[in-house]
Amino acid sequence: MESDRSASKPSVAAVELRLLGPLRVLRAGVAAPLPPSRKIRLLVAYLALASHPVSRERLCELLWQAPNDPRGELRWCLTKLRALLDEPGRLRVITDEGRVALDLRDCDVDALRVLSLSKNGIGQLSDDELESLSAAFTGDLLDGLDVNGSPDLQHWLTSRRSEFRLIQAEIVVEIGRRSTPGTSKGLAAARNWLECAPFDIEGNQRFLTELFHRHMIEEGDRYVDAAARSFASEGIDFAPVRAAWAAMRVASTAPAAAASGVFANTGNAVSRRASIAVMPFTEFGRGTGRRSVLGNALTHDIISRLARLRSLFVIARGSVFAIADEALSVREIGERLAVDYIANGYVQRSADNTIVTVEVAEAATSHVLWADKLEADAVAHLPVLDHLCDGIVSSIAAEIETAERNRALLKPADSLDAWECFHRGLWHMYNFTAEENARAADFFRQSAKLDPTFSRAYAGLSFTHWQNAFQRWEDRNAQTKQALEAAGHSLQADSLNPSAHWAMGRALWLCGEATEAVHALEQSVELSPNFALGHYSVAFIHSQNGDPDAAIASSDHSRLLSPCDPLLFGMLGARAMALVRLGRFEEAAEWGMRAASRPNAHVHILAIAAHCLALAGDIDGARSHVTRIRRQIPDYDVTHFLDTFRFDKDIQSLYRGAARRIGLAGS
Repeated sequence: MESDRSASKPSVAAVELRLLGPLRVLRAGVAAPLPPSRKIRLLVAYLALASHPVSRERLCELLWQAPNDPRGELRWCLTKLRALLDEPGRLRVITDEGRVALDLRDCDVDALRVLSLSKNGIGQLSDDELESLSAAFTGDLLDGLDVNGSPDLQHWLTSRRSEFRLIQAEIVVEIGRRSTPGTSKGLAAARNWLECAPFDIEGNQRFLTELFHRHMIEEGDRYVDAAARSFASEGIDFAPVRAAWAAMRVASTAPAAAASGVFANTGNAVSRRASIAVMPFTEFGRGTGRRSVLGNALTHDIISRLARLRSLFVIARGSVFAIADEALSVREIGERLAVDYIANGYVQRSADNTIVTVEVAEAATSHVLWADKLEADAVAHLPVLDHLCDGIVSSIAAEIETAERNRALLKPADSLDAWECFHRGLWHMYNFTAEENARAADFFRQSAKLDPTFSRAYAGLSFTHWQNAFQRWEDRNAQTKQALEAAGHSLQADSLNPSAHWAMGRALWLCGEATEAVHALEQSVELSPNFALGHYSVAFIHSQNGDPDAAIASSDHSRLLSPCDPLLFGMLGARAMALVRLGRFEEAAEWGMRAASRPNAHVHILAIAAHCLALAGDIDGARSHVTRIRRQIPDYDVTHFLDTFRFDKDIQSLYRGAARRIGLAGS
């Protein structure tokens, strides 16, 4: 049922599916009319890019938040999808055992072709293959299609778009490196390079080489001046580019020699943190917008809570209030306060509720990064303020973290500063494989080397060691020791950083020190009540041999704070394990399945779902998860599961009984 990701484009494709740009379906080169439904278009892309059949439950969860009949709506969508893709005598929409997949074996799917050809490295491709892949990109994945109302689906679309943007940037850079300076193709390649990665040191040098070959010295001087200002606004060292241009100008009698050997980056940018200014929220009533006690209090609370996360540089309240009445644009505020992002919003109150509309924009471009409307009952001001601030602070922090990770991905590795290395490490870490975990560790080490005071870099490194130990990718004892050591460095660098206490708490759990681990994790959420990973980790420990009710409460709170968290599968899995300990097996099975349906769920999460389903009496459902487990680890059994977690003897016995019923008992 899986798609054949063939590297070569079929000579005569029965169906052509274009996902990189506006969605198009072609038959014999002719565009087929598409259903107007946005959900059908999203369903086509999601199934085409899925590496395995997708359960109907997962599709319903993704596409419909609160429909009257989600399964009925899914059946309607599948009917439309069959009309679009199926052919006489050939079914392409395959439904089997409650799962859905697309059979695209003889189809040309641009996104799958890009993934297949690039999997062994862009540098291994021929010039013709590079040009073919470059031509495949006519825009973003599902360009022009937005997701409303489904955080899970928005997270999927955002992450897949980032993935393809990165591949496109790598293709463009490789074409630029191979092109000959001074030719028309060379100039086009250099311009494309800058469009994809405007702050790439080598790309800027390559573009200046093109200007030099065309004797466009004055144009080069103007470009260097403008680019220097842009680099400075991003905190990136422009010296290597300026030095390269100076070398070209001096060696005017030997342009080819001057152009060679000047592309190496001679240094890294200084360490920094992304910065944000939260402007006073305006309250709208019967008249025009005005400052109010509630708006000012909300602004003050957001600033305080963001600062306590210690992941961003937050401009103090006095500075933002001082310029609030000057009617400055987003770009002007950014220049005045020297910040990367601006948050602002307004409040509307009625007798029954309070609505806060908030948005975050990039200061340099005025591009809105995130916007949302949050609502709460207006019974009392303080509870309202607390509830709204939780949602606003968590969303602002998460969206900026995502933006910073995406920005770091588009820059060459040797030009990253400590902050960017850290976010590049996060991107690799959240793929949850042994190989990606090792790459993440390398970036975290580099981040800590560039800035030994950067606490979060050590915390990230500690988590990679934790993963190695927990997943048994490397020797557990050695990795536990290194996780503890890195967490200690994180605390030494910044004892008030919640991430440092989070890393220490998880490392202590590996050591078998559950009480001390919970204490460290509780310190992390005391330092920052909006620190979602701290709440989740408390739930993780309590779900096994602590207080199961506390585990459920902490799991729910972590998901409220970070509904699209990369570790959402763990939050859901912890809730399932806590429900098992309370004897609520059917509920545990439901939450276990939700955890296992997350795209990055690892084998132990699948095992939680399998055992919970068995305890609830759904043997067939449990065995389907066992099949998925066997694909990853053929000899996985209940011993692996119980050795990974820390359950009391009675709960271990319960899981062993469930394992016997579904073939996970082992030898």
